[in-house]
Amino acid sequence: MKVPSLECALVSDGHTDSGPKDVRPARRSGGIALRFAFSVGAGWLLFLSFPPRTLWFLAPVAIALLTVVLRGRSLRAGFGFGYAAGLGFFMPLLPWVGAYVGPIPWLALASIEAVAFGVFGVLAVAVGRAPLYPVWIAGAWVTTEALRSRVPFGGFPWGRLAFGQADSPLLPLTAIAGAPGLSFVTALTGTLLAWSLAGTSRVRWQALMKGGTAIVLVFVSAFVVSSPEVTPDEVVTATVVQGNVPRLGLDFNAQRRAVLDNHVARTEQLAAEVTAGRAARPRLVIWPENASDIDPLTNRDAADRLDRAARSIGAPILVGTVLQGEPGTSINSAMVWDPTDGPGQQHIKRQLVPFGEYLPLRSIVRAVSSYADAAGNFIAGNGNGVVDLNGVHIAVATCYEVAFDDLVTESVKAGATVIAVPTNNATFGRTEMTFQQLAMSRVRAVEHGRSVLIAATSGVSAIITPTGVVRQQSEIFTAQALTDEIAVRSDLTLATRVGSIPELALSAIVLSLATSALFRGMYRVRRGERTRT
Repeated sequence: MKVPSLECALVSDGHTDSGPKDVRPARRSGGIALRFAFSVGAGWLLFLSFPPRTLWFLAPVAIALLTVVLRGRSLRAGFGFGYAAGLGFFMPLLPWVGAYVGPIPWLALASIEAVAFGVFGVLAVAVGRAPLYPVWIAGAWVTTEALRSRVPFGGFPWGRLAFGQADSPLLPLTAIAGAPGLSFVTALTGTLLAWSLAGTSRVRWQALMKGGTAIVLVFVSAFVVSSPEVTPDEVVTATVVQGNVPRLGLDFNAQRRAVLDNHVARTEQLAAEVTAGRAARPRLVIWPENASDIDPLTNRDAADRLDRAARSIGAPILVGTVLQGEPGTSINSAMVWDPTDGPGQQHIKRQLVPFGEYLPLRSIVRAVSSYADAAGNFIAGNGNGVVDLNGVHIAVATCYEVAFDDLVTESVKAGATVIAVPTNNATFGRTEMTFQQLAMSRVRAVEHGRSVLIAATSGVSAIITPTGVVRQQSEIFTAQALTDEIAVRSDLTLATRVGSIPELALSAIVLSLATSALFRGMYRVRRGERTRT
């Protein structure tokens, strides 16, 4: 007795020439409902592969399941099933968006981002009949990630497939192919798995052997690429200071002085430990984003506090602070504060959070909602994101910026030898957001071969090696200072050198194949209509 494959079960929708005619509608609706259920399930499995869980292996399984659902579907069905998978993924992934501002922003963002999964469904259907279709469907995934990382409003890369693979044995490949490449090989593992399990029982064993061999080769290549750490240019002692906040949520900002005082106090405590010989004196000291929401350039008291902290530790501090801009505007700055000279170089956050730090289409929103008057009005910076901190060139990726490939790549190419991620996660409380951001930083460490220092107001702060290993990690909502020796490296990985070129080239190939397939389909339809007439 032959057992039908999963693909056969899902592809069959009642379009048969046998059996009673009145059974077809019920079969068809049942098949559609089943495929929608599997689509949502694929999205849910993908969510489960993301931090704080370490179930990275569920991501290829999710891609395999979605590939099977989409195989042989129409373009419209491809969009629908893809969108359903997107909702199954983004709805549980993004509740932190609405942690303190209500469910509407969370649900709206999840619904919008799910459109990218719908586009993936269309592309996967279009290239699904091409030779080597597992490669092109994986490429379609990368294409849609490239799209949603850039539009609208500068893009939203959160939830990229690569960012759930920080614990995967495939992670070393990131040094060669970057985050898009890690997404590609993860998706390819899934599409190869789907290919191996598809078809009739006669050919399935052959496909299983071929697909299984290809999957093994992918993992072997990652093992070969994985190598001992390169000898660094130098080793320096670095500290990330987590001062903690007086309360959770948006209201933490109501006690700006308390947040500043917390970071000063924890730095002075570290200085006392250094003096007593219980801790090494750091060369690099990183404070988080929003450590001083009191502008030290206009407020003498805040400046005095920063002077006191820097002098106590005997080193410049990279301080996250909010500065006053033009009337009615603010600046999110990471500023070097020297113990002798005070304020120095600064990085002004370049990638602002839409609807948080700034409001797109403000004049239109103001006409329909009072939220326009309460939304942030920060001004984006420019430059290459690099500051000199005590003789070390630091790439500053402030919070949200670490999710964007081009920003970090530009900083490392400009000479940064260490990556700092000052962030403020207090707004999002005890949600999974902070652990998702930690995973992104681990991917960036491997991608660029750089040590990464995460300084968070309330956690998670961390010190990460160039191979993505977390050397130290803080607890959330505690006051801690993490100190360790880190590698300073100036060599460039292949991923850093080539940047987004492979991602854009692969996207161009996939779009060309999809367009060609669509035109061929339209031609066949028109020729069929002429034949019938």
